[in-house]
Amino acid sequence: MNIIYNSDQYSVVEFGAETDHEALRFGGYEITDKAVRRECFIGGLQAETFRHDVQQLISNEPSIEEIDEFLAKFDSYMGQSVLLH
Repeated sequence: MNIIYNSDQYSVVEFGAETDHEALRFGGYEITDKAVRRECFIGGLQAETFRHDVQQLISNEPSIEEIDEFLAKFDSYMGQSVLLH
């Protein structure tokens, strides 16, 4: 588990690939919206797509605002309340 992004609005934790767990076969990501205290987990092929999209994003040296805007696309997936973090 690795925190790969942390702003005032969002945090992203990366989980390494684990062949023993189907959801983590390609690794996984937990995205947390701190303002609304909600999170989502992205695993499997969606994690692979997310990783690719993030690599493209950071190749352009984005600002924090641009990264937060990218992460805001996942707000609709955030149904899990953050109780302890």
